[in-house]
Amino acid sequence: MNKTKEIITFTESAKNRVKEIITKAKKNYIGIRIGIDNSGCSGHSYKIDYVENKIDSDEIIFIDNIKVFIDASTTMYILGSKIDYIDNGMESGFVFNNPNEKERCGCGESFSV
Repeated sequence: MNKTKEIITFTESAKNRVKEIITKAKKNYIGIRIGIDNSGCSGHSYKIDYVENKIDSDEIIFIDNIKVFIDASTTMYILGSKIDYIDNGMESGFVFNNPNEKERCGCGESFSV
């Protein structure tokens, strides 16, 4: 069973950016971790970090040969999300299209479910 379809999906742009980040990393990271912080004016914000060690409770999906670890406490908040990467000259970064969001703050940095 393909867990990518169950939890999250990535656009080609996001896949390429993840591969680029891991390839250019100065340390030997084993992948990236997607999580959520309890912060921002709407309550939650997305975070993406490098991973040095797996946490036992992590869900693991693959983007080609790159491991994407999903914090177990985050799964219920991001289930069904599609992650894109934009770089339009004014801004660049990962963008979450999350069907579970009920509201997003005016600046777009935080959300509530």
